[in-house]
Amino acid sequence: MTGGSSYVLSLPKAWIRERNIQKNDPLGVVSQADGTLLITPNLHNDSTARTKEFGLKDYPDPTTLLRSLIGAYIAGYTTIKITSAGRIPPKVRMVVRKFTQMTIGQEVSEETDNSIVLKDILNPTEMPFENTIRRMYVIVKGMHEDALNALEQGRRDLAEDVVARDTDVDRLHWLVHRQFSLIVENPSLSLKMGITPAIAATYYQISRIIERVGDHTVLIAEAAEILIDKGVDRMLVVKLTELSEFSLDIFNKSIQAIYSGSIPGANKIITEVEEMGPKYHGLADSIRKMRVPEAVAVTQITQSLHRITEYSSDIAEILINRMVSQ
Repeated sequence: MTGGSSYVLSLPKAWIRERNIQKNDPLGVVSQADGTLLITPNLHNDSTARTKEFGLKDYPDPTTLLRSLIGAYIAGYTTIKITSAGRIPPKVRMVVRKFTQMTIGQEVSEETDNSIVLKDILNPTEMPFENTIRRMYVIVKGMHEDALNALEQGRRDLAEDVVARDTDVDRLHWLVHRQFSLIVENPSLSLKMGITPAIAATYYQISRIIERVGDHTVLIAEAAEILIDKGVDRMLVVKLTELSEFSLDIFNKSIQAIYSGSIPGANKIITEVEEMGPKYHGLADSIRKMRVPEAVAVTQITQSLHRITEYSSDIAEILINRMVSQ
């Protein structure tokens, strides 16, 4: 303490030298949502501006390049450059177009014969985690309903549409993952978004689970296509529909629990999932009497429905952990 009302904090010399901070240079002091203070030499909040470059000589396979582009997007790079010693092949340009369609906010800003520059045009603070999670839920809920409706109505087109919609779920999950990565990289961003890094981590975990639920609805839809082609007993369809309705009901309750913040409600979800477990194995006798393709398809549907309820239980556990810590 100096004087009667001022406090002084000494900063580590190594940190000062590493960032080349000189005498009389201004520093930003930002109060975080969790009560900590962030000290930064960056007063313009542009620390999230980062560039990643990919040389095609290191990526002879376009599929490998696509995976790396997605990795750079999730890591939070705002500029991505693809360069080549010669002319960029058409296959690579197709991969870049596919990447911009698969992600949110990525646009080609510059393009020449031997280079492509992608820029992120989305302000991460404009897409709250809560809104993205809600949108993912709406899509996956619709996929879940239509996967079994396709089987009930014998509609392959509906089953195929379920599979196609999974791409939208992936795009939104990658966006949540990207925003979480940006908050980890630049804690001041959490202040702008009005969210703590801990809660951002919770939303990322929930997003990952919803994305996996979407994957299982795809497996259900693909199995439904097989049963539509082969034919299946109507009574079995009724039993599968009952299991599907319970699975969807539990999933709905787990998402509602995110916004209600009820620990008893989350515990009730976990109990219901545990009590319902044996019913997913109750179709064993019916499956044993089927031909192999139909038996495999029915087994896939029941297993995926069971996994969806377990994922709903996982969401409830995550919420309990978060609410207890708060």
